[in-house]
Amino acid sequence: MKYQTDKSDMTATSNAMEHTDAPCILICDDEPDIVKALEIYLQREGYSTCAAYDGKQALDVLAQREIQLVVLDCMMPRMDGITTLRFIREQSNVPVIFLTAKTEESDIITGLDMGADDYITKPFRPAELIARIRSQLRRYTMLGGVPEEENNEGTTYTVGDITLDHRARRVSLGGEEVALTPREYDILYFLMRHPGEVFSPVDLYTKVWQDMPLGAEGTVAVHIRHLREKLELDPASPRWLKVVWGQGYKLEDDRSGAKKSEKGAH
Repeated sequence: MKYQTDKSDMTATSNAMEHTDAPCILICDDEPDIVKALEIYLQREGYSTCAAYDGKQALDVLAQREIQLVVLDCMMPRMDGITTLRFIREQSNVPVIFLTAKTEESDIITGLDMGADDYITKPFRPAELIARIRSQLRRYTMLGGVPEEENNEGTTYTVGDITLDHRARRVSLGGEEVALTPREYDILYFLMRHPGEVFSPVDLYTKVWQDMPLGAEGTVAVHIRHLREKLELDPASPRWLKVVWGQGYKLEDDRSGAKKSEKGAH
């Protein structure tokens, strides 16, 4: 199902503060005071901002502007955050930070389940949200999704039927391309560089998110489940993405192990 943009809404959503060459962040919340406060904080940090006050307005902005990150509220009129996120993920892998007043783990997991990259609960400290935004932008717009010292451009990894081409940021399964979210890609990339090694949820969160591992176990479990659904023939009995009970997760090739090749190498 495709969302059709409504250009009549654009007058309400296109008020952006421009900074030349700065990442543009879309703030979507039905509380104008929160939107205004976040615009002030982010603009002080040198970011450009766009504002939207419901999901439909957010989708219209995304259709009209190049956005590097979305801060998306969960409970909004006309179109809630979950529905908006579903439409976003049909067309874009832009990083999304879920903003919610709900603290129940099931609600947080629902947002991650739909493809959110991170979340923060209300009330929140602006400094914490800005730190999370900075972390996401560093990974996705500045360093191509991986730490600079680990950015092996041109490297292709193969584990079983799974192939990851890091230069193209493309993953295929048996020769067929698989669409992953940025966070799913980062997790798979990390595991494919460490085949057979076991990582606890805290270890994975710290290495991949590069953030304090708050709520790491549930967050990592959701993303691993998504990867299994996309890469495993039988997600309930995985061949490659395995749990080592009481320890964590590992990527295992039951045939020949991971193979690495360098494009253009002689």
